[in-house]
Amino acid sequence: MAVGDVTMPLMHVVQGVKIGSTEAYVRYPNRRDLVIFEFAEGSNVAGVFTQSAFAAAPVLLSKKHLAENTPRYLIINTGNANAATGTVGYKNAETTCAKLAELAGVQANQILPFSTGVIGEQLPIERLVQGIQPALNDLNADRWTEAASGIMTTDTTPKGASEQFELDGVTYTMTGISKGAGMIRPNMATMLSFVATDAPISKVLVQQLLQTTVEHSFNRITIDGDTSTNDSCIFVATGLAGGAEIESQDDPRYQQVLDVLARIMNRLAQLIVRDGEGATKFITVQVDGGENTQECCDVAYSVAESPLIKTALFASDPNWGRIVMAIGKAGVPNLDSSKVQVWLGDVQICLDGGANPDYTEEAGAAVMAEKEITIRIDLGRGTAKDTVYTCDFSYDYVKINADYRS
Repeated sequence: MAVGDVTMPLMHVVQGVKIGSTEAYVRYPNRRDLVIFEFAEGSNVAGVFTQSAFAAAPVLLSKKHLAENTPRYLIINTGNANAATGTVGYKNAETTCAKLAELAGVQANQILPFSTGVIGEQLPIERLVQGIQPALNDLNADRWTEAASGIMTTDTTPKGASEQFELDGVTYTMTGISKGAGMIRPNMATMLSFVATDAPISKVLVQQLLQTTVEHSFNRITIDGDTSTNDSCIFVATGLAGGAEIESQDDPRYQQVLDVLARIMNRLAQLIVRDGEGATKFITVQVDGGENTQECCDVAYSVAESPLIKTALFASDPNWGRIVMAIGKAGVPNLDSSKVQVWLGDVQICLDGGANPDYTEEAGAAVMAEKEITIRIDLGRGTAKDTVYTCDFSYDYVKINADYRS
């Protein structure tokens, strides 16, 4: 079960965006598993993608198409990642784009394909292609919630965020969805996320906004330390709500849009952690006092990805020695352990590199029993700080992944 509030909000319609979905039987029958996004002509589209050396065929093709043309459609299937599938997999991604282009009356390189699911198996391309027309027939502006469900794999709940905001007297909308519950340690974005706004933003700034907000949202979450072959995040600005285009970071509206997008991205990223496979607790790892943000991030990830810490969190066991172990192995150069402080919530467990004489096991256990826990670390060597979000490892994490292909 997901941790905390994961309720789907009211998903506001974005002018210039239509979404359709269908049951294509990519892997399982009787569930929506094929989703199509249609963007109004003239929309500006940006993307960031996995840095895995085993990037999936749809990732490679999406990057190619994004560099060649202005996308009009996205097509997403769940149940099969089309990763580690060689030339046949790449051809299947091309076939998918070609068929959608034919039916929609656009060029094939105006289609961005995305896949998520089991790695190493070929797409059931005939069933997938047969599902394209029904998904097109379903196109509607008010399909965000259905799309969020249609891209799920081991997720237990659809994930969405939506806001309306005002710039110079004009009301705009920003709405997005994400999916992911396992194989989460993004090195660019998340498993899959799609966000759109009807605000008028130049193509260059759309890409800048995406890269800026991804860095401190999707690039600051981890469930199991594994970076997916299919990670992709797309941001679209249709501009159809009107107003002058935002063309410069000096435009005061730029910062307002950045703030909204940051909130949307952070919500979507944290929803992935809250719905981590088998998760029972949501964990914030905050590292202060670093010489630079990179070493803070290194320490935070070392703690957040330690199986020993994650299982202790599940057991509500305040075994704080595991935390200092993870700090020590993070590779911070010339770290003076005598300056390190560690807290569980408001309870200081480590003082100047050793046990806090005022700490009690009962106080630590009380914090560890909570559903949302903050582990705060001060390295005592500077003013830099960073934060990473993770979850615990439960028995169900093992069960879910042991049964994943069965």
